[in-house]
Amino acid sequence: MSIGIHSQISAAVYENENVPKRDERRKALLGVRGLRKRHGDRLLFDIDRLEIATHSAYVLTGMNGAGKSTLLRVLGGLERAEIDSLRFAGEDVLRVHPYPRALRRAIVYVHQHPILFSTSVADNIGYGLVVRGEHPGVVQPLVEEAMAWAGVAHLRDTDPTRLSGGEKQRVALARAKVLQPRLLLLDEPTANLDGAAREQVIALIPTMIEAGSSVIIACHDRDLINLPGVQRLKLRDGHLEYR
Repeated sequence: MSIGIHSQISAAVYENENVPKRDERRKALLGVRGLRKRHGDRLLFDIDRLEIATHSAYVLTGMNGAGKSTLLRVLGGLERAEIDSLRFAGEDVLRVHPYPRALRRAIVYVHQHPILFSTSVADNIGYGLVVRGEHPGVVQPLVEEAMAWAGVAHLRDTDPTRLSGGEKQRVALARAKVLQPRLLLLDEPTANLDGAAREQVIALIPTMIEAGSSVIIACHDRDLINLPGVQRLKLRDGHLEYR
């Protein structure tokens, strides 16, 4: 991991002038109380509280099978769980299954193995905007900007099935970025990547925080876990620990 990427993360979380000052940016974004998930008779986790602040970065760690990916999917509204109460941006969410439309638009989940359509890179990045009903005149410049940000502009007309693992992950991140999520959930974004591909993916994360997103990253990647300015959450024996 280069020192440059470390300093980018630290600046994004603590010092970037485009982000509100510390007392403003540390407002609560997501607050969950009494979150329980069962697989049959097995209680996978029982979390008393989970607090996520605005303009903040977190890494979620734990042993394989602890439930990291499941927790991200629950937070993303993609999987059911028992939830006593949920607040988002200061408002109580009265219906958690399914999430209300505003919450679905605010939270974006990126799978460890992104599903990309066999069309083109540009079409994949713009897909979410099209589904939201955005006008083509709005979609195109946002897609162009996102492709440049992710370093995949030269691949705009390429079928994603021909991309490398690192390229696919950057396309998935660009597809998330154009939706301007308030909370971005990343499931093992550097898994199975090494060398330059891994560095390129890690380097994109601080700019998501600069743009206003809070980010939770489920991972085993030591370089991500040890990034300055990133809070660690650990799932252990079904409970969540703050480090």
